[in-house]
Amino acid sequence: MSEVSQKRFSGMVIENRSARPNDASASYYTPPSGRIDWAAQPLPDAWTDGPEGRGLRGFWRLITHPFRRRGKVQLPPGLPGAERIPKYVLLEFHHLPNGNYSKRLTRGYVKGFEASMLGEMKKTRSRMARDLVACQSVVDIGCGGARLAGQLATQGIDDVHGLDPSPYMLQYGAEAHPSVTFAQGVMEAMPHEDNRFDGAAVLFVFHEMPPRYIHQGLAEVARVLRSGGCLVVAEPSPLHYQSGLVSAWRHFGWRGLYFRILAHLVHEPFVKAWHRFDLVSAAEAHGLKLEQVDEGMPIKYWRFRLAE
Repeated sequence: MSEVSQKRFSGMVIENRSARPNDASASYYTPPSGRIDWAAQPLPDAWTDGPEGRGLRGFWRLITHPFRRRGKVQLPPGLPGAERIPKYVLLEFHHLPNGNYSKRLTRGYVKGFEASMLGEMKKTRSRMARDLVACQSVVDIGCGGARLAGQLATQGIDDVHGLDPSPYMLQYGAEAHPSVTFAQGVMEAMPHEDNRFDGAAVLFVFHEMPPRYIHQGLAEVARVLRSGGCLVVAEPSPLHYQSGLVSAWRHFGWRGLYFRILAHLVHEPFVKAWHRFDLVSAAEAHGLKLEQVDEGMPIKYWRFRLAE
């Protein structure tokens, strides 16, 4: 392991099973394997999980939240790894109260987002899984609820990892997909050693990052991939986002109109910058060569290969 990688791992607290914490303010619960057991890790309640976020008051706040001033995530005391979560991540993406930092709303969001995409995410995950099927070890970067990581594991890849900054997302994923190894972190500072994987997936992550962090993230992906490793990327397409209502209807029918409206309703602080970002040039600067690109709607798809 390189010196840089050792430094990345140095902040992880390892505990024996017999010292499992009784409350969320304690350090990570890590079984003898040395991996954090996110399914068993106690997590504190966010404000959305308490009285303020429940009942009629919570329901009213939820449905009126899109019309309120966009705020920042309020991390509850004792949240594991809170000091390592970048500020840009702590925005209320998609008008979701407290973002992806809530036991109750995180679970609801994972299911609701899937439904709102009208089956497109399922098709994209299957496409990514086909492109990565020959890999022996894969990391799902920004895994969220880990549906992609879980699919990769069920199709026969033995060594599948999920990476996400939200402990609530990690817990959801770990409970649903126990065969996947999960780690807390972000793409621009991955807690994995050099040349660790021969496959990587980025699904709906880049458009939620400031461009300067995308450059850092691509450098990290190139670092953790082995020579000849495959990177697959799927992000919101500019085709419907940049189209007018009439144009979206004319070219893509009711689905184009639907996704055009959806894209402009949700709160995505960095999406405009993303649609101006030259991913292919940035990836090639780090040795990731484009093999395929599909200008789809509502999802654009890329496949890259790390140069030998």
